[in-house]
Amino acid sequence: MPVYDYKCQQHGVFCELAKLEDSSKPNICPQCKELAPRIIMVSPEILDMAPSKRHAHETNEKAQHEPAYSTKERRENDEQHSNGCGCDKKSKKSKLFYTAAGEKMFPSMRPWMISH
Repeated sequence: MPVYDYKCQQHGVFCELAKLEDSSKPNICPQCKELAPRIIMVSPEILDMAPSKRHAHETNEKAQHEPAYSTKERRENDEQHSNGCGCDKKSKKSKLFYTAAGEKMFPSMRPWMISH
């Protein structure tokens, strides 16, 4: 069972174990025995965070359920592309060819270069 935070009007914040199905229900204050509503406490680091960094965290949280695709997978799965994604660029045909002896040749590229 998870631990939830509750806030009593008279005695302040206290923590109690509760079942998941009871997470939204109020709990009884251990001191005065009155019902106290559940609260969600925010970390001080979040409150003091720079707005640009907070925005980046929010963006990451929103996008965490969407997997990142490589260019090939993205092209197959998604027809909408952002500008500059590189999908529309055609690959250049290589000028490499092999001789009958199996040696590599690059005609008109660099005739002085020795192939491996």
